[in-house]
Amino acid sequence: MSQHFLLSSKARSLSIMNIVKMSDIEAFEMFKAIRWNETNGDVVCPCCGSLEKPYFLKTRMQFRCKECFYTFSVTSGTIFANHKLPLQTYLLAIALFTNSVKSISALQLSRDLNVQYKTAWVLSHKIRESLMDYNSDEKFEGTCEMDGVYVNHYVRPKNNIDDRVDRRKVHKPNKRVIISLRQRADEADEVVGAVKTKTFVLKSENSIDIKTIAHKYIKVGTSIHTDESNAYDDLTAHYDMNRVNHQIEYSGIYGENNNQSESYNARFRRMQYGNLHKIGNLYLSNYANEIAYREDTRRWNNGKIFSDIFSKCLHTPTSNEFCGYWQGNKRLSERLGA
Repeated sequence: MSQHFLLSSKARSLSIMNIVKMSDIEAFEMFKAIRWNETNGDVVCPCCGSLEKPYFLKTRMQFRCKECFYTFSVTSGTIFANHKLPLQTYLLAIALFTNSVKSISALQLSRDLNVQYKTAWVLSHKIRESLMDYNSDEKFEGTCEMDGVYVNHYVRPKNNIDDRVDRRKVHKPNKRVIISLRQRADEADEVVGAVKTKTFVLKSENSIDIKTIAHKYIKVGTSIHTDESNAYDDLTAHYDMNRVNHQIEYSGIYGENNNQSESYNARFRRMQYGNLHKIGNLYLSNYANEIAYREDTRRWNNGKIFSDIFSKCLHTPTSNEFCGYWQGNKRLSERLGA
């Protein structure tokens, strides 16, 4: 029997010890190389885009553009803008985030980095925000799967049995469902399972929202595998539907199943129950997308995942929702639908 990829030496290409031993200059050069990787590390002014080599203010570890005289650092205009922690701390935070395959809580991150809980909470959410892909409207094709996992629907029973009610009939305003859309790998792909995942937060698994998601993100004629929920009934007219009855079987006699979506659900549950314990609806979309990213990169070595997340952080603009979060600059409403 062959060895699982995660148990092999190829899966371990990142050592946290190497980051801990970094000097300030080495961390600075690493930020510089990733931030301006398209110009081979040559600094580009984020204000005017000048490629002319800027002045380097060594005492402040900043640059000053020769054309517009804008002063900037390696984190200016990124989610780490106006940083107060050492650069090594941000590298270590990304490394810890990378190696936590079922997410990491802000409490654990605050203990590992020796920072306040507030600092760790915002930092972890900035990293999650960098993983959000708002511009990708490329439609799924081939064979896809859809399924939903419900969260925040638990109602604690009353202490006395006479005061208890049927919790199935209790109105649950915070109840949400995360719809995962996954594209299966084909024979040409190097991995097995799924290769691409999108998530959507809905108030219920209903046919209107499901149809909107499918028409926007799935190419007409694609084979879709789902369970027996009536929310997917309307897709039959435009897609090749394959349904599996989970009350009877996990997979049908012709191979119909949504095991890849169930795999997503399982990892999300392990994150919810094992690490975070409580997830608010306001930022539920960020947590859902994080697990989608982890599922899509499950066959990458941790060094490649670290580099990818680090690059996304340095190419994501300053967050309007987490810059000054504890001073009152918060997200006003949750992200729902497609």
